[in-house]
Formats: sequence, C-alpha cells, structure tokens
Amino acid sequence: MRYLIVPVTPFEQNCSILWCEKTRQAAVVDPGGDVDRILAALGREELSLATILVTHGHIDHAGGVADLAERLGVPIEGPGEADRFWIEGMAQQSRMFGFPPVRSFEPTRWLQGGDRVRFGEVELEVLHCPGHTPGHVAFYHRPSQLLVVGDILFQGSVGRTDFPGGDQQALLASIREKLFPLGDEVDFIPGHGPMSTLGEERRFNPFVGGRFG
Repeated sequence: MRYLIVPVTPFEQNCSILWCEKTRQAAVVDPGGDVDRILAALGREELSLATILVTHGHIDHAGGVADLAERLGVPIEGPGEADRFWIEGMAQQSRMFGFPPVRSFEPTRWLQGGDRVRFGEVELEVLHCPGHTPGHVAFYHRPSQLLVVGDILFQGSVGRTDFPGGDQQALLASIREKLFPLGDEVDFIPGHGPMSTLGEERRFNPFVGGRFG
C-alpha cells in the first residue's frame, strides 16, 4: 500500500489518499474540503477511487465527503454512528467555523471497532477510539504498519476534548489501550501536522508518554 497526504481546508487537515499498488484502487480518508485538489491528486497518480473513509464528523475532516461521493459515485464508510449528530449538523458547523456551506451525508456504512474496510487488495482494520468525538475511528494497515488516526493523537500532543461529546479520559484510554499496543514501530498520519511513530509518542508525548503517561 502507498499513501499521499493532501492538506485541505484553512485548518490544513491531512486528507490521506491510500492505494493498492497492484490495482490502483484507492481510498480517500477525511476529505474535509478542497475536493478539486483531491481529485487532481487522484488524477496525477492515475488512481481509481473505490471508497471514502471518515474518521470523525468534524467539518475539517468531513466537509467534502458529500461532494466527493456524489461526483464519483463511491460509498462512504465511517465514522461510528455516535458521530451522527456532528454529521447532521454540518451546515451549522460551516457557519460556526466560517467554512463555505457544506452538506451533511448518510454513510453507506457506519463503522465499529473490529470492522474491516477494503479497496483493491488492501485491507484496513478499524479501531473505535472515542474521546475527541464519541464515534471517532482509526484505520490500521498491519502489513505496512501504517495508522491513520484523525484527531486522536499528534506529534507531541493529543486531540481536543472540549467540543460536544468530547471525553478526555476516554481519549487517553483510546491512545494507551488501542493505539500504543500496536507497537512502537508503527507510523501514523495525524489529522494535522507532521507524521510520527507510536514509539516516539509513547516515550516523549507530554500528555500520554514517558513519566507523564
């Protein structure tokens, strides 16, 4: 599996394009906006979009989902159904954060921990990681030890929990009990900012790492 990060929206959200090298089938994770930029990246890599994956319902991660799905006629998988209230309130989110008007959507499939998503010959494991939002999920490709975590964990930081449905203790538990056990060598793509490894964050992250954990 290969990947490409396409920053989108004024929040510089890391939209990720993942694809199967053999079939050129792709998944776009968290198309928060700037759909034309995402389509251009798919075109440059000569990829065929098979599915849209959504980690959680915040607008910078999900604002472009309805538009992209409609343009290419592909299914939407995720997030967990506990984020339904965020997705149904997409228009309100756009006003709150000063985004252009966007549409809500109904996922083809709400995801739960233990589910699998597939495109081409790639299979991703779904981890339910509440805390930033109640329905937040992460996607893990075990063969390449690559994890897409949305806004759960960042280089040197963790996701906010002051929005409706946020829960700091649940977030910290998700990181320690769901992510860290995957192993120190796992690379992860966060929702914002640079990539890191779980080992680096386990050792040095001031919120969950080292003696602070």
